[in-house]
Amino acid sequence: MAGRIPQSFIDDLLDRADIVEVVDRRVKLKKTGKNYSARCPFHDEKTPSFSVNPDKQFYYCFGCGAGGNALGFLMDYENLDFPRAVETLADSVGLQVPHEETAPSQAQRGQRELYPLLEEVAAFYQQQLRQHPQKSEAVDYLKGRGLNGAIAKRYDMGFAPPGWHNLLSKLGTDETRKSQLLKTGMLVTNEAGRTYDRFRHRVVFPIRDQRGRVIAFGGRVLGDDKPKYLNSPETEIFHKGRELYGLYQARQANRQLQRIIVVEGYMDVIALAQHGISNAAATLGTATSQIHLDKIYRLCPEVVFCFDGDDAGRKAATRALENALSCMQDGRQARFLFLPEGEDPDTLVRSQGAEKFKQLVENATPLEQFLFDSLGQGLDLDSMDGRARLSKLAAPLLAKIPVGVYKQLMFKALAQRTGLDAEALQELVGIPPPAPPEPPQRVPTAKPRRRTALASSPTGFGNLTQSATALLLHRPDIAGRVGDFNALRELEGDDIALLIELLELLQRRPESNTAMILGHWYGTPAGERLNQLASQERLIPAEGIEKQFHDTIELLMQHPKRQNLDARVDKLKDKNYAEISELEKLEIIQGLQEKQRLDQERGK
Repeated sequence: MAGRIPQSFIDDLLDRADIVEVVDRRVKLKKTGKNYSARCPFHDEKTPSFSVNPDKQFYYCFGCGAGGNALGFLMDYENLDFPRAVETLADSVGLQVPHEETAPSQAQRGQRELYPLLEEVAAFYQQQLRQHPQKSEAVDYLKGRGLNGAIAKRYDMGFAPPGWHNLLSKLGTDETRKSQLLKTGMLVTNEAGRTYDRFRHRVVFPIRDQRGRVIAFGGRVLGDDKPKYLNSPETEIFHKGRELYGLYQARQANRQLQRIIVVEGYMDVIALAQHGISNAAATLGTATSQIHLDKIYRLCPEVVFCFDGDDAGRKAATRALENALSCMQDGRQARFLFLPEGEDPDTLVRSQGAEKFKQLVENATPLEQFLFDSLGQGLDLDSMDGRARLSKLAAPLLAKIPVGVYKQLMFKALAQRTGLDAEALQELVGIPPPAPPEPPQRVPTAKPRRRTALASSPTGFGNLTQSATALLLHRPDIAGRVGDFNALRELEGDDIALLIELLELLQRRPESNTAMILGHWYGTPAGERLNQLASQERLIPAEGIEKQFHDTIELLMQHPKRQNLDARVDKLKDKNYAEISELEKLEIIQGLQEKQRLDQERGK
């Protein structure tokens, strides 16, 4: 078996290959300024939003968010695995792919073998639904839920018969197979050392990833056992916080997905599909995460969250709302549908029909209305205190929205509700007013208009981090001139962690370019974030990149100190003036002076 492809060869390959040539062979590109554009091959669109940057050697679609380097494009466009994509790209530039002498580890080989094994498991359960002597119990249950054989086949539904060793006896034929079944969670070993089937006396739902591979199972009990619903445990190939049940089938049934309806259970997805609504997907016992939403928005522009109308449903909707805000780029929509008490999508579509359910979806509450209504609940918005409270609650949430028209509109909507102007609200969360527009050039053709710098974009803590990362992606070489950045480790959050990892990588491998960086994080949530930031060319200054980067890093490293100052001053301000000692008054003055100094440095 061939060994691992050396990282040095992959870097050299990306350095030699021209992504414009790679893409143009498959999708006809048109020169647009310094970049190339086309209609995106990964989603249906009328206006080209797919851009290829020859300088940074990466592509990005501003419509669906697809992005990456030449290898990533080949993997997505031709549905290749990574080694095959490397071979294809190497052939195009006349290189022979070398392999290290070491063979893949046992863990790597074992992981690849889990996918076909789980297909066998799915086939076994489907066979039991057709042939087992007690199949009528499962068949009657499914018919009672209004399902027919065609829909059961579409979702590969099966039956785990009663008994402790059905699957073990059929597929655990030797120690290797038994070990693999344990890795997938299909078998369980208890403290006494007894091994048995995880799923027993249940209707079984195979869970497929976006490539259609079975990665796990869910089961609904047919008897009195608990729990009522049971999922596979987390494994090497299954992470429930990243997967959505039914998303693969939704893509298969809808060539041009326009909307995904996020529901709470397997039967909701399947019942809706039975009634012709084939664009639903379910979370697997977890809250809707940003990873879930990134997956959905890569496929379509709109998500409708469908929840029960009780307190639990409202709480779940609030968590989904908070995660959705950071994904709400311009052109994306999110809405919330709350069903009558006692109803779920399964019961409602069976009792009232598909047209009624579709009507409810069409009339679902837009994100902005749900946000303001839920935050304003219990507040007297006719009073100054109520409006101030709403501002304090809403402004930090709106700050999570990516920079764009939608963010500005949301702040204007909050301004209308509170009486404050939008700029004042943004200053509450550290977003300064936009810089005044540059005066028009007297002779436009003589000197190109300078692009907007990152300094004129919002500069809250999160935005500073993203700005520094975007500058590094544009000029990776500037990382080597950064000294001690340990102060950054005092900050928290995914963006700051990614920035630190990026600095460490670039100082370790200073020869890296943008394409190599994107390749390092390819296929991860961090990689998708880097693709988005790499696409923000309009925010990169025409000159002075290195100075702006170092200034941004310096501001970030000052952030913990400023937070400590704020906390100290606020703590003393909370006291009555008469209770403050002279020493504490001096501490307030010194704290305010220090904050003023930091603000002056920030404004330079």
